[in-house]
Amino acid sequence: MTGLTVRARVARRGVDVEFAVGAGEVLAVLGPNGAGKSTALHVIAGTVRPDDGVVRVGDRLLLDTTADVHVPTHRRRVGLLLQDALLFPHLRVAANVAFGLRSTGCGRSKAVAAAHHWLAEVGAADLADRMPRQLSGGQAQRVALARALAAEPDVLLLDEPLAGLDVAVAGAMRRVLRQVLTRDGRAAVLVTHDLLDVATLADRVVVMDGGRVAEAGAAATVLAAPRSPFGARFAGVNLVTGVAADGGVLYAGATVWHGVAAADVVVGEAAVAIFRPAAVAVYRERPHGSPRNTVEVTVAEVDSSGPVVRVRGMEQPDGAPGLAADITAESAAELRLTPGDRIHMAVKAQEVAVYPAS
Repeated sequence: MTGLTVRARVARRGVDVEFAVGAGEVLAVLGPNGAGKSTALHVIAGTVRPDDGVVRVGDRLLLDTTADVHVPTHRRRVGLLLQDALLFPHLRVAANVAFGLRSTGCGRSKAVAAAHHWLAEVGAADLADRMPRQLSGGQAQRVALARALAAEPDVLLLDEPLAGLDVAVAGAMRRVLRQVLTRDGRAAVLVTHDLLDVATLADRVVVMDGGRVAEAGAAATVLAAPRSPFGARFAGVNLVTGVAADGGVLYAGATVWHGVAAADVVVGEAAVAIFRPAAVAVYRERPHGSPRNTVEVTVAEVDSSGPVVRVRGMEQPDGAPGLAADITAESAAELRLTPGDRIHMAVKAQEVAVYPAS
């Protein structure tokens, strides 16, 4: 059972990050493009050397810039699985999987046996004699996973390995990953933009933004009650940042939000209000009656690609994503909304949860 701790500053990429992954745990790393997610992975793998940092796997020190320790990539016992399987085109599948073991001095028969074992583990035993050009995208990713696992890594790093696969193939690959990721007690770090990856594979989540950790917590908690703008958009909820007041009140600039406060909210400190787009009603004119929270916004986009019509407002004053409302097609037809329209969004206080900011 092996855990991972990481602290790294890469000045040229604007990354300054710190996190830990427990033995047998899957940590999902989320964030917008350019947030530094892949840089963090490559620091762990040893392919990017930080200006300052420490990487430790269990009792083994892989990197310490202060002590001038930098264990080479091939000696780190860290497996890296990318979106591109990067199989050797001139080697058959079994030889591809055995390559890592052979490169460390493992005997041929032992390496081949391990290759066949791991191909069977990921449901690809029948592919052993094929050439990479004969594989589909999903098959190639299974082989790449078998190759990473055959090297018996203490840590497995996955950088969007399911991106580009069709829905059915990605679902099958998730089932394989779920079976093998943590069975042997290794730590795993998963960079993804897919909500299903987080919901089905991750134990904890780190949200990166601007090269730093913006939020961290249990996967279920972050998906249900995110504390960062990106976390909220990823989870598909609305988030408003402000300062907490008594009675579940949140002051967000000139706007006052009424909600239900969590027990750990502290009056006078930073907090966030979270509510589902499905709880938001949309009006052309300011409504009267029960909704206690009503804000006027400018429509940025109207998306009818799903079973409901999503209306999103312009970016909030603090740069957070614009508020979103999910309305029925009938309501959308009546409202006839287009970008640039001024509308009122309303949500009842009991639908708004107030939490401490991350």
